[in-house]
Amino acid sequence: MECDKCGDSAAVHAEYSGLHLCEGHLCQAVDKRVRRRVREDGLVPDDATPEDPDTWVIGLSGGKDSVVLTQILHETFAEDPRIELVALSIHEGIEGYRDESLEACVELTEDLGIRHEVVHYEDEFDVRMDDVVEDDPENMAACAYCGVFRRDILSRYAEELGADKLLTGHNLDDEAETALMNFLEGDVGQMAKHFEASLGPFDGNQSGDRATDGGAATDHAREDQDHHVPRAKPLRDVPEKEVALYARFRDLPAHITECPHAEEAYRGEIQQLMLKLEENHPGTRHSIMAGYEELASLASSAQDPDDEGTPDFGECERCGAPTARDLCRKCGLLDALEAV
Repeated sequence: MECDKCGDSAAVHAEYSGLHLCEGHLCQAVDKRVRRRVREDGLVPDDATPEDPDTWVIGLSGGKDSVVLTQILHETFAEDPRIELVALSIHEGIEGYRDESLEACVELTEDLGIRHEVVHYEDEFDVRMDDVVEDDPENMAACAYCGVFRRDILSRYAEELGADKLLTGHNLDDEAETALMNFLEGDVGQMAKHFEASLGPFDGNQSGDRATDGGAATDHAREDQDHHVPRAKPLRDVPEKEVALYARFRDLPAHITECPHAEEAYRGEIQQLMLKLEENHPGTRHSIMAGYEELASLASSAQDPDDEGTPDFGECERCGAPTARDLCRKCGLLDALEAV
């Protein structure tokens, strides 16, 4: 099969668009979608200058998504003094897994000349995920513990590194799964939080061409946050398969191995459902996100900041992290682990 753009041998058939693309044009398409997402979400502020650049901390795990995101952002902004990139990696204490992915992080950041910081659970919390999984005082999946600890480190270190934005490598599949989970759970409040945390634009200016990728235009911008460094997901319009192919075609040092402790039962079911729907009805992921982003924007717009159901963020009485409780979730889990 020939590439629809140039006539060379096609490397992939994107069923949702009908296009056959060669290696080069697939990579160009991914680059274009990431850069358009950066533009449409207003990630580059008008007041960013070479003297006072906008600092973006990228959560770099060494997996395909974060590696591809880092590569594209570097190529986009390497010559733009208004943007400063910093990579932040986390070692959870998983023997035989994270060491290899950190090697990929080091190789990539050294090759690109990007500042790279590494933080260890053991240094921060005096725990290792291998031990957490064995003790499991809360009878939870490993991902539930790890997610809390990871979010805490990303937020704290993004602030310590002077980040204006925290960027993560969530792809289209990740976001569509989260959207479907929130919808099936009927959690309108979580939809609004999702919009404010990472989906909503920073300036409210989004162009209509976003609909070509299944997105939904909205003039509603997210509210400014003073309790967390704002997040963004520039890779969220790109299907997971295309991210993996991009990493392969560009010969990037991505560590493509699933965590040995990964077991999110509900998300796993949603993932299988999504794969089946996309196989039978190409474009389902894009359609889900188009509708979900509209609903999330409406849910956010309808929220009354004075409503009793709106969380009032204070500080954790122990560590000072932003939380709506007396004790943040991280400190609660650490107490449970210490009591084992």
